Amino acid sequence: MAQLYFRYGAMGCGKTMQLLQVAFNYEERGQRVCVIKPATDTKNGSKLLTRIGPERQTDFCFDRRTNLFSRIKKDFANVNCVLVDEAQFLTPKQADQLMQVVVELDIPVICYGLRLNFRRKDGGFEGATRLLQIAHKLEELKTICDCGHKATLNTRWLDGKLVTDGPDVLIDGTSKIEYRALCEKCYAKYKEQK
Repeated sequence: MAQLYFRYGAMGCGKTMQLLQVAFNYEERGQRVCVIKPATDTKNGSKLLTRIGPERQTDFCFDRRTNLFSRIKKDFANVNCVLVDEAQFLTPKQADQLMQVVVELDIPVICYGLRLNFRRKDGGFEGATRLLQIAHKLEELKTICDCGHKATLNTRWLDGKLVTDGPDVLIDGTSKIEYRALCEKCYAKYKEQK
């Protein structure tokens, strides 16, 4: 029976790279995948691009109004797996629609995304919160902090300064935006320096 997976981790843990590896594994065995991402992720248009180079065109980008079950049933019902990048940007309803893909179409769905936003609040990403509630399997993907310890927090830096408030989505503008994964200890140190 198909299942819904949520593979989450802090920024830089290789979520997109792992998604591309899973897609490659399916296709190498002659199976079809459907790779999707939210239109909110505007950095690379409709492509998935990793920090270390590999990239791939998505099958489609979706917005908050897209009914994912209907779209997948109509155009991708013959795939062997659905892969979702930046899954934190799903709406709760879309997360439920992905569960519907699993249950009604018997297609496994593997979602990759952040668990928490940079403000450290669960619920900052409603898609991630819903996936944590309903996914059959949860898997944490790990990365390390600057200090070498396990990083669990996503942080936003504007013009070299740690910021702890603002909108969830902020991609390239007039300020230099950087996102970094930190451990609790380093986060506390940088926050104190604010």
